Amino acid sequence: MTGSARDTDVLIVGAGPTGLVLALWLTRLRIRVRVIDKTAESGTTSRAVVVQARILEQYDQLGLAGAVVADGLPMTAVNLWVAGRKATRAPFGDLGAGLSPFPYALIYPQDEHERFLIAHLHAAGVEVERRTELVGFDDSGSGLRATMRGPDGSEQRCEAAYIAGCDGAHSRVREVLDAGFPGGTYAHVFYVADVEATGPVMNRELNVALDAADFLAIFPLSEPGRARLIGTVRPGAADLHREFTWEDVSKSIVERMRISVSHVNWFSTYHVHHRVASRFRKGRAFLLGDAAHIHSPVGGQGMNTGIGDAINLAWKLAAVLGGAASPELLDSYEPERLRFARRLVATTDRAFTFVTRDGAFARCLRLHVAPRVIPAVFALRASRRYLFRAISQIVVNYEDSPLSEGTAGDVKGGDRLPWIPLDGEQGRRRDNFAPLAALDWQLHVYGEPPPEVARLCNERQLPLHAFDWRPGMRSAGVARNALYLVRPDGYVALADREARATTLRSYLDTRHLRPLAVARVAA
Repeated sequence: MTGSARDTDVLIVGAGPTGLVLALWLTRLRIRVRVIDKTAESGTTSRAVVVQARILEQYDQLGLAGAVVADGLPMTAVNLWVAGRKATRAPFGDLGAGLSPFPYALIYPQDEHERFLIAHLHAAGVEVERRTELVGFDDSGSGLRATMRGPDGSEQRCEAAYIAGCDGAHSRVREVLDAGFPGGTYAHVFYVADVEATGPVMNRELNVALDAADFLAIFPLSEPGRARLIGTVRPGAADLHREFTWEDVSKSIVERMRISVSHVNWFSTYHVHHRVASRFRKGRAFLLGDAAHIHSPVGGQGMNTGIGDAINLAWKLAAVLGGAASPELLDSYEPERLRFARRLVATTDRAFTFVTRDGAFARCLRLHVAPRVIPAVFALRASRRYLFRAISQIVVNYEDSPLSEGTAGDVKGGDRLPWIPLDGEQGRRRDNFAPLAALDWQLHVYGEPPPEVARLCNERQLPLHAFDWRPGMRSAGVARNALYLVRPDGYVALADREARATTLRSYLDTRHLRPLAVARVAA
């Protein structure tokens, strides 16, 4: 199947944040996409409310971060409550200062988030095909033929080079691939409610309450007096053979937190699962987001991890489809994202078990040990900075990837490029992340690049960014005059302390890589 004979390059199944971001990145990289979704409209309710710093950094590459931040609410502090009494308050205002241009987590509910992404995709000329579901697909090795069922019930065919399953926990793409989805389901039934309320926790900060048998998370929303509540349905309600309502909520912890709810805008219940697909890829089909991994909402990682999958895969698909890399580049997607997903699920499972487990010992930990230990940990700035690094996903790395090579300073191949602010005009941000807006391969040198490296970059039309050295750069982890080859997604592929042109040439040649922009011109 030739490129000209295809209906599209990438068929994206599922129009949640994962599928929408994949479509946006591919569209920016001049790859044709179709996005289908079996729902009639975008989500109007959501559990995901937090956008982490790493995703904001990658949105900034698309020029979207400013608008997202303006629409959202930066999380400035978290308050921990135990048995109705405040145990500690940890200010987050400057938690990631010097680590990221977005030194905070952002409250930005998924329903609003989806509408934002859909609007930008529409501006790029791509419409989500609603009430259209995937029936199945066949992989011929040289392309894919998918069968879809449209709004009127009729079936249609779509010829594509690749298919991306962003279709959630009940993924049809995963079913066709016959990929296992091992894991489990927590016993409790949980709820999420968008409410208008008053009380001491309606303070535009994150509040987390632990109790003998319950837990409650209160996320502030941008509109004053509104919050997103996540908690447990009262014991016994799970056995009722009817749809749950706000009346089924375990009210003891709500009352103990002195939350007076005047109006429930919407309410939904769900079971929490922890599962990771046995594979993220087979042939020309890929799994992303909830189709590949689902876990507890602890830490606000789920939606962000799915978006991370999308960005990781997007530039690789674009490189292969655009002739800038061999198909073997796609082999790196599964090991890079599967390793992270497995580690994340294990971590969130331990945390979620702590806050929800029944029994005398678990209650003792929540009510007596946690109020002493957690405030002591939060009191240390180093601990809070460590927490920011972990939750913000800026420490996610691909050091074990076949694309990662070398070390220079504290930076290894596979690490996120460290953020380094530079001198700029007052009121305007200037940093080493600005060139990442190219969404392409580039070389960074902090100091003076050797002449032979500059010549090689010119020969390969590889953008070279040389930043004048300043002592503060060392604290960010980079080495003076070292060579850092940066991937289109902002991760370091090659770090070479000796800044050798031969090392750079070998890296590019053995992996058959060239800039995406160069490949487009050649085509």
